[in-house]
Parts: sequence; C-alpha cells; structure tokens
Amino acid sequence: MTHRPASHDERERGSATAELAVALPAVVVLLVALLVLASAATTQLRCADAARAGARIAALGEDEAAVDEVVTRLAGARAEVELGRDGDWVTVSVTSPSTVGALHLAPVRVAASATAWVEP
Repeated sequence: MTHRPASHDERERGSATAELAVALPAVVVLLVALLVLASAATTQLRCADAARAGARIAALGEDEAAVDEVVTRLAGARAEVELGRDGDWVTVSVTSPSTVGALHLAPVRVAASATAWVEP
C-alpha cells in the first residue's frame, strides 16, 4: 500500500481551523471589553444626569429624601448618593457600579458630581 502526500487543499483546510481556534478567543475578549466600556460610559452619563437633577432640587430647598428619590430614579437602585452643603452651595455626588445587562463582568464603579447655588 502506498501513501500519497496530502494535497495543498487538504493542508489549507487544517490551517484555517487552527487560525479560527486562535482568533476566536481574541474576538470574544475584544467584544467583552467593548461591552464593559459601553456600559461604563452609559452608567457615567446616568450618574451625571442624576447628580445634576439632585443638585437642582437640593438647591430649591428639597430635603435629602427627595434628592435620594430623584437620583435613584435616574441612576438606578444601586446608586449611592452623597449630599453636601457648603454655605450657599450644594453638591450632590453619585456613585454606581457598571454592569453589562444582568451580568457583573467587571467591577467598574463610576461617579459624577454636580454643584448648584442654593436659591434664596
């Protein structure tokens, strides 16, 4: 029985599979990184909006419970709120964990703060 050498097409078929096996994990890691980055950016925008809204209502004389309610509505239930008053100024800081959907892939926490002048 004679052994015939593998043809060029047969060798190419095997290398394509090997290239796919090497490239696929890199593509998955890149996709996860993009999802985490997009989620962190979205959470950052939500925190900034919530901090601005909280500072506005605190400047109008609302109590801390009202500020917490507005911030929680805008930034989500997992957001943490810090309210500070300094003379004629009020500062609201919001911190929230970033998540990708229901997954908690990366422990990224984002924060934003806003300052407003207290209305007379």
